[in-house]
Amino acid sequence: MTPSLPAPADTLMHQEAAQAAAIIADQYARNADTVKALAADLRRTPPPFVVTCARGSSDHAATYAKYLFETQLGVVTASASPSVGSVYEAKQQLAGALYLVISQSGKSPDLLRNASAAKDAGARVVAIVNVADSPLAQLADTVLPMHAGPERSVAATKSYLGSLAAILQLAAHWKDEAPLHDATLALPEALQRAWQADWSPLTEGLVGAHNLFVLGRGLGLAAAQEAALKFKETCGLHAEAYSSAEVKHGPMALVGPGFPVLCFAQPDETEAGMLALAQEFRGRGAQVWVASQQGDLPLVEAPHPACAPLLTIQSFYRAINALALRRGHNPDVPPHLNKVTETV
Repeated sequence: MTPSLPAPADTLMHQEAAQAAAIIADQYARNADTVKALAADLRRTPPPFVVTCARGSSDHAATYAKYLFETQLGVVTASASPSVGSVYEAKQQLAGALYLVISQSGKSPDLLRNASAAKDAGARVVAIVNVADSPLAQLADTVLPMHAGPERSVAATKSYLGSLAAILQLAAHWKDEAPLHDATLALPEALQRAWQADWSPLTEGLVGAHNLFVLGRGLGLAAAQEAALKFKETCGLHAEAYSSAEVKHGPMALVGPGFPVLCFAQPDETEAGMLALAQEFRGRGAQVWVASQQGDLPLVEAPHPACAPLLTIQSFYRAINALALRRGHNPDVPPHLNKVTETV
């Protein structure tokens, strides 16, 4: 007998995602002194490069960090492959680097091994973590807690947004210029509006789907990666995330009549190219949805382009929660998955 499903507003995923705006406002207030001190030190002694280390949704946040740090700060940012340190035990030359580890639980052995090795190699280890007394937090030189509180749904929402918000706050203080600073102050209210955005056309259109592409570019690529994971995790729907540039290198051969494509149009220099690609795919008969201020899925106005990925994914979370239920899945308890994943 199939267990009955909750109403959309009764899932843990819905309830936890709805808390994001208040959580981030609290996070920014509670972390302000720590972030200011860290940013001032980074300006005094700039790292030669930044390395991120993460898994799952947290690694999507690391994608956001790469584009944010490189576009706003001009600091090269690379993603570490955790197995290099944990399985291969290969030492890396990290002297003076900023080593940013992102994790909800702060318990995964591979992340802990890499963070410890980075510290031994002379890197400054900064942890963005939801469990403030976790092993990762105890190991790090500086801890930026998400302050998201317990997250019971297997599908991460408020903790993912909390990690993006922490990255944004760090970048704003590190850059130390008004536009990005002011945007962080306006972000919680914008997230509240994003939660109310009507993305029901996406929910209705994907009830019977089997595959789709999710496209983003630049700062928006992290949102596409997170959305593709959530389609698989909560809906049993195979989705692949691509840069709107990379999709042209082979994958676009699959895009034909009826093929679903979700486009996240980031409101910056990448937007025109995304809108043109969406139009091209529509010309092939593909089923295309565009999240933008000019698209099928309303994207609330961002206080700064760097805020747009957070607003996009917040609107998406409400839609994907409803879609999972429409497809007969409980988004809180995906099959074969646990809340805390510990890899070596």
